[in-house]
Amino acid sequence: MKVKRLFCLLLICLVVVSCGTDEVQEEFDETPNQPKETLTQIKDVFGKSIRDFNVLPENDPSTNKENLQMAIDWASKTGSALFVEPSDQPYHVQGGLILKKNVSLLGVHGPTPRGTINPNQKGNPVGSVFKITDRRNPFITVESGTQIKGIQFWYSDQTINDPVKIIPYPATIKASQTSNAQGVYLSCLTFYGEYLAMDFNCPIEHPCELITFEHCYGYPLSGEFIRIDNCYDIPRLLHCHVNPAVQRFVGGQYAPSVVDAVTTNKTFAFTINHTDNAQLIDIFTFGTYGGVFLGGDTYGQLTNFNLDCVAIGIHKKGNNTFNRNWQIAQGSIIANVGNDVRDIHPIVIEGEGHTALTNVEAFSGANPALTTVKENNSWDFMLVGGDKKLTISMYGCRMRNYFSDNPITILNKNAVIYANGCIDKNENLFTLP
Repeated sequence: MKVKRLFCLLLICLVVVSCGTDEVQEEFDETPNQPKETLTQIKDVFGKSIRDFNVLPENDPSTNKENLQMAIDWASKTGSALFVEPSDQPYHVQGGLILKKNVSLLGVHGPTPRGTINPNQKGNPVGSVFKITDRRNPFITVESGTQIKGIQFWYSDQTINDPVKIIPYPATIKASQTSNAQGVYLSCLTFYGEYLAMDFNCPIEHPCELITFEHCYGYPLSGEFIRIDNCYDIPRLLHCHVNPAVQRFVGGQYAPSVVDAVTTNKTFAFTINHTDNAQLIDIFTFGTYGGVFLGGDTYGQLTNFNLDCVAIGIHKKGNNTFNRNWQIAQGSIIANVGNDVRDIHPIVIEGEGHTALTNVEAFSGANPALTTVKENNSWDFMLVGGDKKLTISMYGCRMRNYFSDNPITILNKNAVIYANGCIDKNENLFTLP
């Protein structure tokens, strides 16, 4: 009997770590007389609940910050996890936390796009929720060997409908600037009202490495969801979603005027600089100026993406011809945002190196969630700039709803471009040379 109970406990523990809670609830429902006991056992297996350190919804944010930092300091010594116990009221915590080496901070959620709902208090998310109002400090800075999973971050004072009142909060999650952040796992996270979600711009003397961002949802009012600089070994951005409707059930969808203000920042939702072999898979953004920026000292793969209502979908640079190459495949771009149609390009390529585009399409049109240009077109499919030799290969690209006569604007006379099996705006075959 003890063996059977232990097996069931371990099974429940595995479920808690995964994205989602339905299976956990089913396990509890099967043993209705023992849910508290089971929850206590789960917390014992993982480490401790943050409530064991007096981090409570009724506390003031300064007290909760002090107590949560104490819990993290305890967990760092043994590599333990801290369970963010679900509650009908969020944990109001002051920023400036340091997630020290070896610590996992675990909640109960998969990503919660549209928000969780308190049936008795409209606009108040429930579950494993941190409420953030600190305007001076990043909420939490992560060191090596750390994990944050299954948590909602709620900026309760952020505006929904007035662009003048946007609060430029510091980053929610920030890489350490004083030590190398290596092996950080960020998964099943949702952000409501953030300004900059995840900042992994590191100084060159303290680079980050092997960072994973997985199943993360939000809409940053700076336009920057994830930014990375000086990451010297394979960052992975997997299944991440940026959309102004993410907190629809919490405070409401952002007004078009707020989305317009975000696009005027001329920032990119996903920015990659100075990194080796970056992996971006299943990336979505809506209502930011730029979708993905691939800096001059980067290379890697971008696949299965949708960049919707942007001015620039992908901006790829390159600082040498050896390994500044990107393979970009299986994606769509809707570029229609800005003041002048001539500034709207689904793809911009400049610098050196090679870009391989396979089955990438672009189209355009109107959308009531923000202001689009009156033409409801992009200028072209791709702008090729610079003055150094670069190479581009295109296969199976569908190009439509662009305003210019030609789908590719070539400003770089040294560019070598090959296109095969592509379709232009008139649904005619397009080839180069």
